Amino acid sequence: MFVDNVKIYIKAGDGGNGAVSFRREKYVAAGGPDGGDGGHGGNVVFRVDEGTNTLLAFRYKHKFIAARGGDGKGSKFHGATADDLIIQVPPGTLIRDAETGKVIHDMSEDDGADFIACKGGRGGWGNRHFATPTRQVPMFAKNGTEGEEREVILELKMLADVGLIGYPSVGKSSILARISAAKPKIADYHFTTLSPNLGVVRTGGESGFVAADIPGLIEGAADGAGLGHAFLRHVDRCRLLLHVVDISCFESRDPVEDIQKINYELERYSPALAERPQIIVANKVDSLDREVVDVDAFETYVKSMGVELRYISAVTGEGVEELVRLVADRLKDLPPMKVYEREYLPEDAYVDGGKETTIRRENNTFHVEGEWLKNLMGQINFDDYESLNFFQRVLQNSGVFAALEAKGCRDGHTVSIYGFEFDYVK
Repeated sequence: MFVDNVKIYIKAGDGGNGAVSFRREKYVAAGGPDGGDGGHGGNVVFRVDEGTNTLLAFRYKHKFIAARGGDGKGSKFHGATADDLIIQVPPGTLIRDAETGKVIHDMSEDDGADFIACKGGRGGWGNRHFATPTRQVPMFAKNGTEGEEREVILELKMLADVGLIGYPSVGKSSILARISAAKPKIADYHFTTLSPNLGVVRTGGESGFVAADIPGLIEGAADGAGLGHAFLRHVDRCRLLLHVVDISCFESRDPVEDIQKINYELERYSPALAERPQIIVANKVDSLDREVVDVDAFETYVKSMGVELRYISAVTGEGVEELVRLVADRLKDLPPMKVYEREYLPEDAYVDGGKETTIRRENNTFHVEGEWLKNLMGQINFDDYESLNFFQRVLQNSGVFAALEAKGCRDGHTVSIYGFEFDYVK
């Protein structure tokens, strides 16, 4: 079974709690605090698995939770930092935010390097950090912060330079089998191919390109007819389209109408995709009967499109080598494969999420509280300028500043958020 779109829940591990402990040794009557820090929670990390081309592994498992950091202990023993949770996905997988649909990361970016989707919570401080000259016996420690969590959609968009498109039974799978080592299922009936097939086409030495047979495109594909709607996304990255038609007209279909209908479906799905360079591949030339097929009208139409035309036979091999050479030459002049840019920013996780915030006033100090804010505070490094800017953007975009002003907060008032205080400036 081919699976190319799934929704999963991911959660990083919570940080371990700091320990409340005091040094106890022989001949030491009253040792100082020595509580160890909690360990950091494990991250949720996505990693490319080059050996897969489907999201089938996620069909039945939809929750992925990383391990929690260990709690601190006495004698300054820190809790263990949890291992990262590695989630392997096929190359070309897009990670989208489930709520907004925005792209979080494209697993083909940076050559498929590991991506941390959820950061583990930081370990809490042991009580030794809270000792001061006037507070020598701190009876408290800091709990670890919660790990990040979210629902994401994994959407597979195959990494192929060339996409073979066209109606069923025009010979796309046969062409892929002829030009590469791929072994797609081939039979003489519609929808033999139930999932995209990839093949590496060698053009000499170490050079070559990847071709994909995209099944199921028929009239109405953009509306979900046939299998086209499910697989149109796999053409998105293709730099060049080989538009295959049956020039023998074995099924009494007009190749010109076939081209028009498929291009119409591409236009409806994505105008940018419809503008992708094409080569018309007239397959089954070995069975062409020129007395039955109006070849002149066909060639006139293709010429009006301004695209190249090649006659081939996937069965006999006629014209196949010439087609491969043409494709390789065209690819040299085309832009690199599309990589999707990030649309979902980190602060989006804290905005418009229906998170409850309470504000109470004590004289000239406004106390802001909320579970989401408490967790956010654990992610902020208040000694870092960029981290503080991020914190300010979250407060602005989530409506905290607007809520403060509605409560009467003005310039010169103090805002306190879980121990972090600052003077309010509009």
